[in-house]
Amino acid sequence: MLNKKDFKEMRIKFNSFDDNRELVIKKSRDILKLSKQIIYSVHRDDLKEAAKLVKNIETEKKKAEDIVNKNSQLQFVGAYRVAIGEYVEAMLYYHFIKSRKILTHKFLRVTTEHYLLGLIDLTGELGRKAVQLAGKGDFKKVVLIKEAVNDIYGELLKFDFRDSDMRRKFDSVKYDLKKLEDLVLDLKLKGKL
Repeated sequence: MLNKKDFKEMRIKFNSFDDNRELVIKKSRDILKLSKQIIYSVHRDDLKEAAKLVKNIETEKKKAEDIVNKNSQLQFVGAYRVAIGEYVEAMLYYHFIKSRKILTHKFLRVTTEHYLLGLIDLTGELGRKAVQLAGKGDFKKVVLIKEAVNDIYGELLKFDFRDSDMRRKFDSVKYDLKKLEDLVLDLKLKGKL
């Protein structure tokens, strides 16, 4: 008949995975919340607050990674994938505005997929920042942002995105770039550049 010991072992593993999955989802929500706060702080030019939040998000990311490292299947939990993509976006945005550098996936210690998801979303935030800067009369930074998004788009074109979510997100970069090109052209036509 049935090997009850085998079923007991499976039940223990199943329950352990489920418990850890719930913990990953909770930590993912924390990471997502902090990511949004970092982006909001950067949009408000409050880099001091953003720096505090960056320290917090690194701590939360480490906690989530510690849980995921217990079972590699946990990295495929949807909430974790989204949260790490948002983490990448927030970190890239903060560091780009602070130092004009786009961090690497190795520096952030994330997978290629997570990095690309965050990088793709970054272009939308940079577009919003460019509009804000244009309103403040900081036209040279608008051009700098347009050039950065152009570089990102050029590199992303070299990938063959088969994942439908990634493909859809990638298509949005083209529109972000177009908006920035139109903004720069408008500034040139108005004699601002």
